[in-house]
Amino acid sequence: MLQLVVRRLAAMVPLLFLVSLIVFGLVLLVPGDPAITIAGENATQAQIEATRERLGLNDSLLEQYWRWASHAVQGDLGTSMFSNRSVSGAIAERFPATVSLTAVAIVMALLISVPAAVAAATSRGRWLDRFATVGTSVGVAMPNFWLGLLLATALALNLRLLPATGYVPLDDDPVAWLAHLLLPGFTLGLAAAAELTRQLRSSLIDVFDQDYLRTARAKGLRTTSVIAKHALKNAATPVVTVLGMRISVLLGGTVVVEQIFGIPGLGQLAITAVLQRDLPMVQGVVVVTAVMVMLANLAVDLSYGYLNPKVRAQ
Repeated sequence: MLQLVVRRLAAMVPLLFLVSLIVFGLVLLVPGDPAITIAGENATQAQIEATRERLGLNDSLLEQYWRWASHAVQGDLGTSMFSNRSVSGAIAERFPATVSLTAVAIVMALLISVPAAVAAATSRGRWLDRFATVGTSVGVAMPNFWLGLLLATALALNLRLLPATGYVPLDDDPVAWLAHLLLPGFTLGLAAAAELTRQLRSSLIDVFDQDYLRTARAKGLRTTSVIAKHALKNAATPVVTVLGMRISVLLGGTVVVEQIFGIPGLGQLAITAVLQRDLPMVQGVVVVTAVMVMLANLAVDLSYGYLNPKVRAQ
């Protein structure tokens, strides 16, 4: 298991390098000149050139990338071109909101998918199974921006059951923190719940046909005990794989959901940075997001050791 962790961490280095190169190149393709935006539309050419020189935009692309990368490996992601704030500080300020939203979405996806998949698998071919199949199709196809607007209008604005916008830090008020994240968390996690339900239902049906499950039933074990102690653990490996793949989708979905519900997270920060062509901020947000996805995938790999003893021995 230790060798697995070391190999995964070592593989992150070239991958991060590749991600930083791609982001650096794509950001440069965004139309517009940040020097003109910062100096103002009425600025003279001399003022624009002075701004370009101050920002280091007159240097070669290789020099600009090396200057940014050499500081990034030390934890310094640069300074915003517009606010003169530290990129690392701005990301650290927005990071808890995005992580909280993603975590709530994952928990809600699991709370929905596990009971739904068990109910569908144990009722294979009957109306409950067909209902779950239709429900997962709707959940996968439903756009999260439409669902978010619908939930905010119905539950927040009309019924006033939950807050429509905003975010409260966990250490300030845990109850308010959860209340502000329930609607956006459900909006973000519904598609993941639908996909996980499909995968877990299929895995459970395969496990139910195994001989050791028949033996457990023949011994007189209750159905709930058979499912909880034997079936779920053995059916969870492909589901964990799908969950790991969904992490990147969930983090990407925060861009839209944070805008709808007014959550000051990395998604809002990224949109603002792109619109302003704030190159250091965009690069910093993308690199931090890439690290989050890699660490999540590492956690998924480590979970295989718990689910499969053969992996634990490697």
